[in-house]
Amino acid sequence: MDRKQQLHAQILELVGEYADEFHAPKPYSAGDRIPYAARVYDKAEMLNLVDSALEFWLTAGRYCDEFERKFADYFGVARALLVNSGSSANLVAFMALTSPTLGERRVKRGDEVITVAAGFPTTVAPIIQYGAVPVFVDVTIPQYNIDAEQLEAALSEKTKAVMLAHTLGNPFDLRAVRAFCDKHNLWLVEDNCDALGSKYGGKLTGTIGDIGTSSFYPPHHMTMGEGGAVYTDNPQLAAIMLSIRDWGRDCTCPSGVDNLCGNRFSKQHGNLPFGYDHKYVYSHFGYNLKVTDMQAAVGVAQLDKLPSFVARRRENYARLYAALSCPELADKLILPEPTRDSEPSWFGFLMICGQGIDRSKVVREVEKSGVQTRMLFAGNLTRQPCLANSDYEYRVVGELTHTDKIMNSGFWVGVYPGMTDEMLDEIARVIKGAVLGG
Repeated sequence: MDRKQQLHAQILELVGEYADEFHAPKPYSAGDRIPYAARVYDKAEMLNLVDSALEFWLTAGRYCDEFERKFADYFGVARALLVNSGSSANLVAFMALTSPTLGERRVKRGDEVITVAAGFPTTVAPIIQYGAVPVFVDVTIPQYNIDAEQLEAALSEKTKAVMLAHTLGNPFDLRAVRAFCDKHNLWLVEDNCDALGSKYGGKLTGTIGDIGTSSFYPPHHMTMGEGGAVYTDNPQLAAIMLSIRDWGRDCTCPSGVDNLCGNRFSKQHGNLPFGYDHKYVYSHFGYNLKVTDMQAAVGVAQLDKLPSFVARRRENYARLYAALSCPELADKLILPEPTRDSEPSWFGFLMICGQGIDRSKVVREVEKSGVQTRMLFAGNLTRQPCLANSDYEYRVVGELTHTDKIMNSGFWVGVYPGMTDEMLDEIARVIKGAVLGG
C-alpha cells in the first residue's frame, strides 16, 4: 500500500468513527418535535461522500455512472439520467417532448397538456414556461389523484400529452390514464418524485408512462441533498433527454472525454463547416443540469437502503391508519386510501377535516403539540399568485370542487422511515385531540 492509499484508508476510517459517534440518530423522547420528514443515513453515505471528495472530481463522474446504472436496473428500464433536482427532472422530461426530432408528436407552443391543479407547481411549470397550455382536471377524494373519468372531457385537438404526479406516493389510475394516452397517441410523463418504490398492477410507478421523474431532496424517499433523475425505456427519448441535460449538445461524450464516437472532426452537421468539432454541435437548446459526483456518491449508498425505506413507509402508514380509524373520528376526518390495484410507497398521510371541523385550528393545535404538518403543496394552483395574477394561458375542465376541498380542509403528516412506533402513536394521539377538541 503506497502513501496515498494509506492516507486514504486512514481518513475513511476516521470518517467512519466520526459518523458513528456524532451522526448516529438520537432516540426519540416524549416531547421531542416530530418532523414530517428527515434524512435517514449512516456512515456509508459519509464514507462515499468523503471518498468522492478526496478524488476531487467535482462534476458528474464514476459515482454518477454507478448510480445511473443501478437506478435504471432498479426500475428495469434502459436508461436513467441524474439531474440536479426533481424540478429539473420534470423540466428535462417535458422539454424532451418538444424536440423537433419527434415529428408530429412533438409538443409545440399552444399545444395542451392534461394535468391537475392539486399538487406541486414544478409538475406544471415547464408546460407554462415553454408556452404550452395546462388543462386542469379535478381529483378524487380520498385518493387525491386525477379523476380519470374526466379525461375525455379534457381532450381537444391540441392535446399532446398527460403529465401527472402520484400524489404523496399514492399512484394515480395508471390503467385508465395509460389506456387514454394510447387511444389518442399522447405522451405520458409520470412525476414519480413523491412515489419512489410505489407499484401499480405489480409494476413500479415511473415505468408505465413514457418518462418517469424522481427527486432526491432531503424529505423524499431517498436523498443526495439536491438531485433528481429522469428515466425511460424509449431510446429516442433517452437520447433527447441526455442532450437537453447536457447543454443541448449533439455529442454524447461524458465530461473529460473526447471523441468517443471516433468522428469528432469528420462529419457534416447542418449548415456548419464540414468537420466542425462535434463537442460543440447543438441539436437542442438545453441546459447544464448535472449533479456533482459527491452528490451521486451519497445517492449510491442511499440506493442500497431504498427497499427498507419503502417497507418502513408502508408500515408507518398502516400503523397511523389503524390508530386514526376509530368510530369517534369517522365523520370528522377523511383518511387517505390507496388507489385500487396499487401498493403505495407513501410519502405522507393526507387527511381532510370533515364538516364543522376547522382545518386551521386543528393544524395550529397539532403544530403546537410538536408535530410538523404540511398542506398538499399548492392546494389549487389556479388560485396561486403565479397563475391568478398572471397572463399565462390555461384551461379548466368542469369545476375543481375536490381540489378546492383539499386546499381548504386538507393537511398531512409524515411517515418517513426514521419514525418510530412511539412517534407515530404520538402523532395519532395529537391529531385525535386536535380534531375532537375542534
